[in-house]
Amino acid sequence: MIYPSIRVLSVAIACIPPLAGTCGSQARAAEPFDQFPIAITCEYKNLHQVFYLTRLDADGVATYINPSKLAGTISVRGTAKALGEPVGGSCLGKTLEQLRASGQVLDLKR
Repeated sequence: MIYPSIRVLSVAIACIPPLAGTCGSQARAAEPFDQFPIAITCEYKNLHQVFYLTRLDADGVATYINPSKLAGTISVRGTAKALGEPVGGSCLGKTLEQLRASGQVLDLKR
């Protein structure tokens, strides 16, 4: 007698090879994110804060947000801009190159 849990496990194992091809296509779909760091650190109001990449729109503008719900945007060739409050922060007006040169980014290695 085959128990239901064993049957489910055998079906799951049988499905793994087809998923390998799917996983590769998902990695290719993420290529636009390769140009942007996963996080940017900024000093704002005497606090060091981490802003996480949350989205990339069709125009190539990346949005970053922190747990305090402060947010900003940047594009590959543009400069960092704040959303909401228009003042302050050690990231504002910097390009991605400048942020990388100053050690304010966290890039993921694949």
